[in-house]
Amino acid sequence: MKRVGLLGGAFNPPHEGHLKLARLALEHLALDELRFVPTAISPHKPEPGGPAPDLRLRLLAGALSGFDPRCRIETAELERGGPSYTVDTLEGLAAQEPGTHWILLMGSDQLASLAQWRRAERIFQLASAAVATRPGAPVLAPGIPGLIPVPAWSGAPGELVTLPGTEMDLASSALRQRLHATPQEDPEGLPAEVLITIRSENLYR
Repeated sequence: MKRVGLLGGAFNPPHEGHLKLARLALEHLALDELRFVPTAISPHKPEPGGPAPDLRLRLLAGALSGFDPRCRIETAELERGGPSYTVDTLEGLAAQEPGTHWILLMGSDQLASLAQWRRAERIFQLASAAVATRPGAPVLAPGIPGLIPVPAWSGAPGELVTLPGTEMDLASSALRQRLHATPQEDPEGLPAEVLITIRSENLYR
């Protein structure tokens, strides 16, 4: 059975923290494939504005240029449009690819809100979760029925495993602010190809 990690987000812009999380997942979860899943509209965060979806795709493709060949972009949420609910994405992927084992990748700062995600119990009938620790956000199981902490992912759904921290305190929102406030400076944490596209398209001004 194929083991696939799903790393969702706006990637507005994608940064080295996203890539470090991907490396950790590939190293610790024995993944056959890792898919970056850009959202159309995040239902959990205010709309930050910024590049249109086609430009966010270009930024993400640039970030993955020359990266691990097991990684690719999954465009299901952009194609579906509207609010990007994880449960809808998983149900669609599970129907298209029966037998695949799915695991969601996230930082520990996302755990506090996980129980409020749409049909959270259904999510973990379809997938497991791997959580990387972030500063100030301990890994605390969110109390969702069917989600059980385990030491290692077996491939079954409903398991919560912990990854090492990325040791990178990066956030897309902070990078957007820095790009806007000091447009003449190149902030640390952006892959070179991402920065090239940001400059050529005059983004985040």
